[in-house]
Amino acid sequence: MSLLPAVLNDIAALTAVTGMTYAVTLLAVATASIASRSPARRRDARATLAILMRRRPPC
Repeated sequence: MSLLPAVLNDIAALTAVTGMTYAVTLLAVATASIASRSPARRRDARATLAILMRRRPPC
């Protein structure tokens, strides 16, 4: 039997888990950037969000 279907299934599962983990991380950081009371924490959370989303911060 070929191992290709099993390997493809494992790769698909790993990709799904990695994507969900990334999405949950983005959601947590976005929530922190909105809900934090301290302006410094909000600024740090926005900077982290920009890094995670691979965007440059506004000048």
